[in-house]
Amino acid sequence: MKYPKTKEVLNQLVADLTQMQMIVHQHHWYMRGNRFLKLHPYLDKVMDELADQLDQVSERLITLDGSPVSTLSEIAAKTKIKDEPGNWNETIDERYAKIIAGYHYLDQLYEQGIKASDEEGDYSTNDLLTGFHTEIEKRIWMMAGEINQAPELDPE
Repeated sequence: MKYPKTKEVLNQLVADLTQMQMIVHQHHWYMRGNRFLKLHPYLDKVMDELADQLDQVSERLITLDGSPVSTLSEIAAKTKIKDEPGNWNETIDERYAKIIAGYHYLDQLYEQGIKASDEEGDYSTNDLLTGFHTEIEKRIWMMAGEINQAPELDPE
């Protein structure tokens, strides 16, 4: 089997990107507050970006003769991003902080994929993951700035 570590990370990304997209969607639906008109449509863009990453990661996994998880039960069993029932009692800042935490996890997972694909000589996947890693870090920076936080991409 060629690229086993890379395929494992790609499939983890399939599960976690699906979960993250649902979490963002939940906060998109349950959002209220004085920045609603600005931030509600912004989360549409975030969901579109996650959907694009999910599609490309899944297609890359299939290209490598892998099989992406594709049912809700598989995703729920595999994801490492925690979810919780929606509620109306969180501020926009609290919602963004939860989304940012999920993005920090994805940032680390993309780094794992970059390392695995480099070690295994899968340079096409490496290129794909490097680009998505850059997008994730920019999204963290932008969302953290919205709630008056530093991106904390290199905590010491």
